[in-house]
Amino acid sequence: MGTEARQFANPELPGYLGFANLPNQVHRKSVKKGFEFTLMVVGESGLGKSTLIKSLFQTEIYADRILPTAEEKVTRTVKIEAKTVDIEERGVKLRLTVVDTPGFGDAINSENCYGPIVEYIDEQFEKYLQDESALNRRHIIDSRVHCCFYFISPIGHGLKPIDVAFMKAVHHKVNIVPVIAKSDTLVKSELMNLKKQVLEELEKHQIQIYTLPDCDDDEDAEYKEQCSQLKEAVPFAVIGSESILEVRSRKIRGRQYPWGVVEIENPDQCDFVKLRMMLITHMQDLQEVTQEIHYENFRSEKMASGGVTRKINRSRNTTSDVYERDEMLTEKERQLCEKEAELKKMQDMISKMQAEMQKQANAAQPAEVG
Repeated sequence: MGTEARQFANPELPGYLGFANLPNQVHRKSVKKGFEFTLMVVGESGLGKSTLIKSLFQTEIYADRILPTAEEKVTRTVKIEAKTVDIEERGVKLRLTVVDTPGFGDAINSENCYGPIVEYIDEQFEKYLQDESALNRRHIIDSRVHCCFYFISPIGHGLKPIDVAFMKAVHHKVNIVPVIAKSDTLVKSELMNLKKQVLEELEKHQIQIYTLPDCDDDEDAEYKEQCSQLKEAVPFAVIGSESILEVRSRKIRGRQYPWGVVEIENPDQCDFVKLRMMLITHMQDLQEVTQEIHYENFRSEKMASGGVTRKINRSRNTTSDVYERDEMLTEKERQLCEKEAELKKMQDMISKMQAEMQKQANAAQPAEVG
């Protein structure tokens, strides 16, 4: 009795509907849910792949790694090692999975050494397709490879045959970002020539790498300039380092040499910052290209092949050699077909009713005139 009804406070202006606040709702939901991203790194041993990944994300991923001896490398086969870490920055959570490929290009006979890598990429597509076609699709884990850093050796005059063979085998399955490793071993003129040579050979062999999307007309000039510089930096020439050095009373991450210090986060000395900027600012686009192009291509090929499915042993994360040909469609496709049949049946019924009503109306018209 003595309590007064609280009045609802509307902070918005008169005439404001409120749907302009929808992006904020999406933002809050995304931040609460977190993000998932899978990055694959491929390249010969000794090119600094592990160091670069630790430098990019400032996270220890390979703490328990045991390096093989020279004798072991001779007969070594390619292994797939996927490690997942949870990173949080300013309340935003990222579940990062780094897929490493130790043994790539190490053996004396490296013919088809990329076979296990191609199989792994296909297995993740297959796993996602099966999860997407299941009855319960509420908690699908996306383990598809969204981006592949391919490390190119700075020694030589362009791409090696193994580089061309690998990229031609996967460029229609994953977003390839070419990276020139240990670029501090080259002077600026040599680096520019190597970049030009790599781009020419990619075009010659018709290898499609990930290209940054064009900016919209309403984007600000600063963002357009940033995207332009990122496109010009491809292939990215990088240097990795975990060391913190003090230079002129300023702490930097870099490498110490007798002739001076290389600062990896200085864009004038390498493309490390540009590579990180490209990955972070276009992470969503990399996922969308994976979903809308690479995964859809895989799904279309799988459906066109007559329903051949590969059984995945999820407990061991391996693929069985058993294949089955199922003449029936997947559960999802079957449900879609049933719904389409019901819809067609309803449309036929409506058409018959409309024809019947039209017939009755035509029959009634002469009686009204008389």
